[in-house]
Amino acid sequence: MLLDLLGVVYDGDTPIPGAAAAIERLRSAALPLRFVSNTTRSPRSAIIAQLAAMGIEVAEEELLTPARAAVEWLRKHGRQPHLLVHPDLEAEFSGLDGGSGRAIVIGDAGEAFNHASLNRAFRELVAGADFLALAVNRTFKDADGLLSLDTGAFVAALEFASGRTPVVLGKPSPDFFLAALAELNCPAADAVMVGDDAESDVAGALRAGLGAALLVRTGKYRPGDETRFDPAPTALVDDLAAAIEWILSRAAT
Repeated sequence: MLLDLLGVVYDGDTPIPGAAAAIERLRSAALPLRFVSNTTRSPRSAIIAQLAAMGIEVAEEELLTPARAAVEWLRKHGRQPHLLVHPDLEAEFSGLDGGSGRAIVIGDAGEAFNHASLNRAFRELVAGADFLALAVNRTFKDADGLLSLDTGAFVAALEFASGRTPVVLGKPSPDFFLAALAELNCPAADAVMVGDDAESDVAGALRAGLGAALLVRTGKYRPGDETRFDPAPTALVDDLAAAIEWILSRAAT
């Protein structure tokens, strides 16, 4: 089981009704579980604390984020990061000095996205820096309940201007899903993804070879999302509780 967080388990600081009980039911069924989030504004410690305040206990190793994947990539390739991320996320990249080259790391920088910051990143790319995108989501559901621009729009701007193609570290990258499953020693065909983003969560998981991907009607979901991307969801369900019911009913057969 792979579960998205924002829009599936909580909206902002508000837990989605029934989500905590659904996760507890999943744990009681002893199905291997990972939380896979494209959130790039908060460090993992803050996400875990936020979940704990909602009554949902998540161990550090159960949470996979693009920032965690980026740190592993930077260490493996010996690169120093040039960060274009939210200030709250910068601490995740501490201790990475001394690499043999540079890499742009772009996430949801929020108000830090401006011409100056984008142009600095562009100039790093022109000078030969590697290009890492924590995610390429088009939109997210903001605190006011409306959709806002997500990282993907700014990644696309840098890609267009520089002529460079980024390494995508979060969803919908197949490597992101497969890294989570590798930790569980689970074949992709035996895994199920639950998300509110028909493109990154659902179509991305199915393209990575997961056996099923469920789209919930909570979070950023808008009517018709289930028909907008290919592959289409395995099932469209009301919320996480309904998704867990769908999964457990099939696991028992």
